[in-house]
Amino acid sequence: MIQSFDEIQKFGQNNMDAAMRAFGAVSNNAQAIAAESAEFARKSFEQSSSAVEKLFGVRTIDKVVEVQADYVKGAYDSLVSQSAKMGVLYSALATEALKPYEGILAKATKA
Repeated sequence: MIQSFDEIQKFGQNNMDAAMRAFGAVSNNAQAIAAESAEFARKSFEQSSSAVEKLFGVRTIDKVVEVQADYVKGAYDSLVSQSAKMGVLYSALATEALKPYEGILAKATKA
């Protein structure tokens, strides 16, 4: 099938527009992921520092075990929560990055 130059140019322009929209979506979501990761690292560091300070102040083994158990429980809970947040962010990244190509793929499958 021979296509006119205008049709080929329009097809190329549509692909370029879709690629630019996808790049914008990836860029925005990557920034959100980076910000969330940095915030989690900051909170994790503060939580660890607080636990170490508490450990320096304890006098008995029972209290050491209690402080350590509290730290581990809090760290685990925040890790599970952060994993869920990151899953949502990565899912949004994939969804928004592929959205511009939906129309192009639909046209390609019809032809």
